[in-house]
Amino acid sequence: MFESLRVTPAKLLKRAKGLRSNQTEAEKRLWANLRAKRLQGWKFNRQVPVGNYIVDFICDEARLVIEVDGVTHSDDHQIIYDEKRTRYLESLGYRVFRCYNTDVYQNLDGVLEGILIALSN
Repeated sequence: MFESLRVTPAKLLKRAKGLRSNQTEAEKRLWANLRAKRLQGWKFNRQVPVGNYIVDFICDEARLVIEVDGVTHSDDHQIIYDEKRTRYLESLGYRVFRCYNTDVYQNLDGVLEGILIALSN
């Protein structure tokens, strides 16, 4: 009965590809600074499946996940979901750096500086 609710790797890959094609404006702005090793030579990928989740950006070498959150991430249900997701990613050895869309729009340099600090830890 619930078999159709299972997320298969193929479904995750298809969803990730769709998310790459439909990035938010904040994700596009951040990606322009992360892609092609533009951030001090660090290699990032975008919209990558990790377990049953798709992360916004990932630097495998540094085991760092970057999540860009919009206003929907401020309601109680989403906060609980994000905490569960973060714990899962941390259980796999990743660190999670979160920022808000407004941070990317209003303080992109600060966001990039925060990412560099996270990369060096």
